[in-house]
Amino acid sequence: MAISIEQLATDARDLATNLGIKQFDLYGSSVDETSVKVRDGEPEQVKASQRSGVTVRVWNQDGRVGITSTTDIDRAGLELALRTASEASAFGATDNVPDFSPEATQPIDGNTSDMAPPAPINTLITALADAEKRLLDAHPAITSVPYNGLSQSDTERFYLNSEGALRHEARSISSMYLYAKTEQEGRKPRSGGAFRMARSFDHLDLEGCLQETTEKTLSHLNYDKIQSGKYPIVFSPEAFLSLLGAFSNLFNAQSILDKQSLSTPDSLGQTLAASILSLADDEHHPGNIGASWFDGEGTPTRRIPLITDGQLTNFLHSAGTAKRLGAQPTGHANMGAKVTVSPGYWHVFSNQPGDLRLADAEQVILVDDVTALHAGVNALEGSFSLPFDGWLVKRGDRVSIESATIAGDIHDLLKSIVCVEPEAEVLPGGTCPRIWVAELSITGD
Repeated sequence: MAISIEQLATDARDLATNLGIKQFDLYGSSVDETSVKVRDGEPEQVKASQRSGVTVRVWNQDGRVGITSTTDIDRAGLELALRTASEASAFGATDNVPDFSPEATQPIDGNTSDMAPPAPINTLITALADAEKRLLDAHPAITSVPYNGLSQSDTERFYLNSEGALRHEARSISSMYLYAKTEQEGRKPRSGGAFRMARSFDHLDLEGCLQETTEKTLSHLNYDKIQSGKYPIVFSPEAFLSLLGAFSNLFNAQSILDKQSLSTPDSLGQTLAASILSLADDEHHPGNIGASWFDGEGTPTRRIPLITDGQLTNFLHSAGTAKRLGAQPTGHANMGAKVTVSPGYWHVFSNQPGDLRLADAEQVILVDDVTALHAGVNALEGSFSLPFDGWLVKRGDRVSIESATIAGDIHDLLKSIVCVEPEAEVLPGGTCPRIWVAELSITGD
C-alpha cells in the first residue's frame, strides 16, 4: 500500500491544530508480504499479508508526553490517535521526558526508494519445490527438508513531526531459507541449513543457498564425540555475530542508563577487546540489504565505530540517551511505549588481519552456529554456555562434533582473540570474517 507522506503530514497538521496540539510526531510503517512453503514438491503454505502501524506522540503544555499506536493511517484513525495521545499526556512522566531528535530535519544523502516488482506466486513455488527436490536427490541420507520458505515484501517507513521533519523510505526484500534433515540406520539425525536475502527474487542466490545447505548437512554425517576440555576456537562469521548480538548491551546507551549493561558511561576509551579487533555499526554497508536511512525518531543512520583497535569508542544512542550522556543521536532509536535502542548492521574487521588458516591448524574447533541464546546467555554477567554445531578440524580435515556446549565470558573471549581473518562473509545481520580465539571451554556429551 503506497503511503502519501505529504498528505499524511498535511492531515496531521490540520488535525493537530483542530485539537489544540502544538507538538507531536508520528512514526509508522506499512508492509506487503507474500511467502510460500513446500512439502514433497507441493505447496504446504501460501500466505499474503498487509500490515501497517503508526506510533503517535503528543506533548502537552506542561511538557509531558502521551503515546499511542494505531493500525489505521487514514484521516479518521489519525485523528483518534492524536486525541488519545493528547489525553494520555496528562499522565506522562516528568523525568527524562523525550524530545524531538535534533537531527530529525537534517537532509538525508541517499536513495530512500529501492522497490522491485514482485515475482508471481507460481514462480516462488516452482523455485522452492525444485530446491527441495535437489536437496533430497543430493544424498540418500537426506530424507526431508522440514523447514523451507521463499518470501518477498515491500516495506514503507515514515517519520514526521510538528517542526517540519518529513522522512519516507520504501524498499523491496526477498529471502529464502532451507533446512535439511538426515536419517541413517544406527546414526543420529543430522541437519544443516542456509539463508539468503536480496533486493528482489531475480537477484536471490538460490543456487548458493541450496549448495550451502547440502554441504553443511552432509558434513555432519561423519560425526564423533569430543572430549571435554579447553580448545582453540574458530568462530564462523554467523556464530560470532550471534554472540555480539547476545551481548549488544555493551554498546547500548539505554541499557547503560537503565543499569542493564556490562558497560558504564565511563567505559568509553577502555580496552574491550584484543587490539586486532575493530567493530562498527554500519547501516549503509553495501552488504546490508535491509538498510534504513533513518530511525524511529527521524535521526539519519550512519556508520558508528564501536570498537577501534580493541578500544570501546562509542555507544548507540537515541535522542534521549544522547542528551543525558552528552553525546549525539546515532540513528538507533525504536519508537514505542518507551523509546528503545538497538543495533543495526555489524561490521567486524581488523586493521591487522591475520594469516592463520584452518588447513594448517593442528587441532581447533570450528564453531559454525550457536543455539539457545535465550537460555544460555547471562547478558548482565557476561557469561555464556551454549550448544553449538561445528567440527573438530585437524589440518583441514573436519569431523562433525556429535553434541557439545561452549562456555566462557564475553570479556575474556574478546580479549583472547588471536586472529581476525582478512576475508569477510556478508550476512543479513552484518559482515564478518572468521574469528580465532586462543581457547574456550568445551563440554562434550
